[in-house]
Amino acid sequence: MITPGPDMLFVLGCGMRGGPRAGLLATAGVATSEAVHVAVAAAGLAALFEAVPVAFTVVRIAGAAYLIYLGVQAIRNRHDSPLEAAVGSGGMSGRRAYLSGLMTNLLNPKMVTFTIAFLPQFINPSLGQVWLQFAILGAVLIALEFLVDGAVGVLAGRIGGWLRHRRAARRRIEVATGGLFVGLGVKLALDR
Repeated sequence: MITPGPDMLFVLGCGMRGGPRAGLLATAGVATSEAVHVAVAAAGLAALFEAVPVAFTVVRIAGAAYLIYLGVQAIRNRHDSPLEAAVGSGGMSGRRAYLSGLMTNLLNPKMVTFTIAFLPQFINPSLGQVWLQFAILGAVLIALEFLVDGAVGVLAGRIGGWLRHRRAARRRIEVATGGLFVGLGVKLALDR
C-alpha cells in the first residue's frame, strides 16, 4: 500500500491539481472501485477471466485509454484562467476527482489481478461464509486505501494549493500531471 502505484500517483495528481478535497475524493473513488472489485471477485470474476482471457485484455486496454485521455485533457487545459485556480477548483472538481478515481481503478487490471489472485489466498471455505471473509478483507483494504492514499491526496492538495497561486507553477503541475497519467496509461497498455 505504501509503495507508489497507479492509484497513489493518480491521487497525488488529483490533489496537486484540485486541492486536498479533490485528493480525498479521488481516494474515495478508488476505494469505491476497490469495493466493487472485491464484490465481483467474490462473485467469481476469476472464473470469467480464466474462461475468456480476452476479457482481461479488454479491461487493460480500456483502463490504459482512460488514463491517456485524462492525461491529454490535463495537458490541453494547462492554459485555463489562473483566476479559476484562485477560486479553488484548480481545474478538478470534487465530482470529477471522485468519478475519475472510480473509473481509473475500475479499469485497472492490476487491481483486478490483486482481488482475484491475492485476496482469495486468505479465504478459507472450510470456515464458512466466504462472502463475509471477502467483505472483511475488502474493508481492511479500503481502510488502508483511505489511510495511505488519502493522506497522500490531502498533503499533495496542500502543496498544490500553494503552487497553484503561481501561474507558471500551475502550468507545470498540469503538464506533469498529464504526463504522469499518459505515462501510466502507456505502461498499462504495454503490460502483459
